[in-house]
Amino acid sequence: MAKRTISVPMGDKVFRIVSYVICIVFALACLYPLLLVLAVSFSEEYYVGLYGYRLIPYEFSLDTYRYIFRTSGLDFLRSFGVSVGVLCAGTLTSLLVTVPLAYVLSLKSIKYRNALSFYCYFTTIFSAGLVPWYITCVRIYNLSDTFLALFLPYAVSVFFLFVLRSSFAQLPDEIVEAAKIDGAGEMAILFRIAIPLTVTPIITVGFLYALQYWNDWYLTLMFINDRTLYPLQFRLYSILTNTEGLSAAQAQSAAGYMQVPTETVKMATTVLTITPILFLYPFVQRYFVQGITIGAVKG
Repeated sequence: MAKRTISVPMGDKVFRIVSYVICIVFALACLYPLLLVLAVSFSEEYYVGLYGYRLIPYEFSLDTYRYIFRTSGLDFLRSFGVSVGVLCAGTLTSLLVTVPLAYVLSLKSIKYRNALSFYCYFTTIFSAGLVPWYITCVRIYNLSDTFLALFLPYAVSVFFLFVLRSSFAQLPDEIVEAAKIDGAGEMAILFRIAIPLTVTPIITVGFLYALQYWNDWYLTLMFINDRTLYPLQFRLYSILTNTEGLSAAQAQSAAGYMQVPTETVKMATTVLTITPILFLYPFVQRYFVQGITIGAVKG
């Protein structure tokens, strides 16, 4: 017996083809700047200044990366370790604070949850300012030149808090009530029901926290004077600043003929900054798929 084939209407075929074309064009538009930065970072500074940016380098060279590692040496590896430590400790701390607080704010049985929500929301509109914030962190919490200063001031994001609160508020009341009838307390409901059913937004918020800590250099500028505590972002920022200053000084001196890799250093520092976080995307995507299946509620 011959198998029946379901014919697809021509309109659906055209729509599918157009959708594929749009997705491919959008993907190439997003990929082009990344490939351009990568190509320039492996180019000779002389040819970049002469011909501009190209996807295919005129002459492949590792001189820029040698320059970065030669000028920073072991400090670069130490800064990389500091950044990884900040990312792990900061993300874990933020989730440990944000997730329980968001769950509490989502409970209708909490008497003053609206007042607590307004208190959190009020901080996004009005703040005491930079000087009181700095005095509080340095003189009261003694965060100057400490590892905690690199992530503790960013421990809670009110925006991420409200995102998770909305996710917890959408949980079916029947499941929570059934758990309470079986004798489960709030902690058991949080860790055995609420978190598994909202794992996708929690993973998303955790990844956004990780991006925040990985890309941050402002806390280092404000609180850190010890060079051994410099994270990768601030170390690369220092290298780039020193390179631009050296290039300007050489341009006004007799040594102006020496070529300092200013443009290629900018691109190389960008590559070194974004490469580790790019490897995190596939793992996060895998957890997204897993979270969707775990968080499904059967009717």
